[in-house]
Amino acid sequence: MVLLAAAVCTKAGKAIVSRQFVEMTRTRIEGLLAAFPKLMNTGKQHTFVETESVRYVYQPMEKLYMVLITTKNSNILEDLETLRLFSRVIPEYCRALEENEISEHCFDLIFAFDEIVALGYRENVNLAQIRTFTEMDSHEEKVFRAVRETQEREAKAEMRRKAKELQQARRDAERQGKKAPGFGGFGSSAVSGGTTAAMITETIIETEKPKVAPAPARPSGPSKALKLGAKGKEVDNFVDKLKSEGENIMTSSVGKRSSEAAKVLAPPINMESVHMKIEEKISLTCGRDGGLQNMELHGMIMLRILDEKFARIRLHVENEDKKGVQLQTHPNVDKKLFTAESLIGLKNPEKSFPINSDVGVLKWRLQTTEESFIPLTINCWPSESGNGCDVNIEYELQEESLELNDVVITIPLPSSVGAPVIGEIDGEYRHDSRRNLLEWCLPMIDAKNKSGSLEFSIAGQPNDFFPVQVSFISKKNYCNIQVTKVTQVDGNSPVRFSTETTFLVDKYEIL
Repeated sequence: MVLLAAAVCTKAGKAIVSRQFVEMTRTRIEGLLAAFPKLMNTGKQHTFVETESVRYVYQPMEKLYMVLITTKNSNILEDLETLRLFSRVIPEYCRALEENEISEHCFDLIFAFDEIVALGYRENVNLAQIRTFTEMDSHEEKVFRAVRETQEREAKAEMRRKAKELQQARRDAERQGKKAPGFGGFGSSAVSGGTTAAMITETIIETEKPKVAPAPARPSGPSKALKLGAKGKEVDNFVDKLKSEGENIMTSSVGKRSSEAAKVLAPPINMESVHMKIEEKISLTCGRDGGLQNMELHGMIMLRILDEKFARIRLHVENEDKKGVQLQTHPNVDKKLFTAESLIGLKNPEKSFPINSDVGVLKWRLQTTEESFIPLTINCWPSESGNGCDVNIEYELQEESLELNDVVITIPLPSSVGAPVIGEIDGEYRHDSRRNLLEWCLPMIDAKNKSGSLEFSIAGQPNDFFPVQVSFISKKNYCNIQVTKVTQVDGNSPVRFSTETTFLVDKYEIL
């Protein structure tokens, strides 16, 4: 089966949404769809019509048609099966089978169509899998939110600390019978006790702006990195807004942390003509008394080619994983070549990879209940005391090759009992009184900082502090699978390439 295009059109042949799976001009597809209604014979029940060059396989949907345009030598049974799946996808996104509703959700439908067909061939997917794939979270958005939340937390914490220092200085001056010291302001050197509160606010607003390092030069030409770079400007605007509202932002802490967080998943500044994304997501559930209930990890290598002259290539994959991951190549990839030589190439060497689109060429999966595979262990130990509970939490990095950034360990708290009393802590914390959560924040966990602990006291019962949830991001993947070399099919000459690696948390809970 070679599918040329899939479209939803009116009974007059007007295209509402159309997705071409081969190179085809807009005039060509509009001409094919305009000719479609004229080819049907009235009064006869049929599901396809043919011309000298193409075959139309269609299904009426009230006032519309779902049409597949295929080559004449395609398998009609496979065409009909694919048509049924396309027809079932449309009601998933559109409440009514009307032209306005289809137009409103056209991009959702195109994304779903891409999951059904790749390079003109049907993918082995069902409706539930299509729904899961199209609802996949964006890791760029998660990184942006993580950077923004980190800056916001640190800016507010620094503001509160500075305000306390100023208030303490005022009280000390009042006790000694002296004038309160002046703090910044519009040229004033001292201020009386009656106006100190106003001057505290003034000081926070007038603190020195953090110096922003000049951005490195970016290469000319279109690049996805340039699009994603716009989010950094939104973060800077958000920080400036915080400062204008009276919150102090220190260069030493916020600037450094935000730059570290931004580097975690930032795309390479110099994206080569052959670019790869290696992405892993982990879903893990542990018991509070120890024992791994389930751990599942999914990974994928996405290939993006920006230059047509590098479309016929092979990827050299180095797999040093010893945990027993299950590998699976794309149906159009030569599986025998990958098994024998760890090379990713198309079954037909004369064909090319798609240009300017992300193509998943290799994916892997690991599912286990082996405790030694847990990347970051969390031990939460609440014990009852006379005034409530003393809670001790500790973490330990078991996979020392990893470097986890922006780690947040979230502990639920009892409601209406006030803030916890923090004893010892490695890192920082944030108390969310509205959601009754304590967030333990650690900028980085690696082999040099592989363990830490938090102690706090609060009224409640031991069961109140579960489930504990963990989130982090990393630029090193868990399974040691990397692309080490890229060569052209003709001549085996090496090709320059760039790689971006991401390790994210889908779910990480201690129940």
